[in-house]
Amino acid sequence: MLLEKTTRMNFLFDFYQALLTDKQRAYMELYYLDDLSLGEIAESYKVSRQAVYDNIRRTEAMLEEYEEKLKLFEKFQKRQETIEKLVSAIKEQAPIEEQLQLIDQLKETD
Repeated sequence: MLLEKTTRMNFLFDFYQALLTDKQRAYMELYYLDDLSLGEIAESYKVSRQAVYDNIRRTEAMLEEYEEKLKLFEKFQKRQETIEKLVSAIKEQAPIEEQLQLIDQLKETD
């Protein structure tokens, strides 16, 4: 579960980091990408561990809100699934109609 949350947060951060403040972006990078502890981040910014924790939790909630409204990560996942199916269909020499259907599905996710 923890790995799934970390992976999801990393993806959401990739998609929506431009919408975050510099401090939010820095805390998220240090916590999720650099794997620093709350204490290490707090020490480097000379704030309390609780302040870092609160900032990260609020930022996570914001990222989830952005995803709920914009669905960039969801669309990305759907595209990836369709691409995998298309590659498989091509390798298996599936009928051209099936391949074209998958290409149409890709167009719809844009």
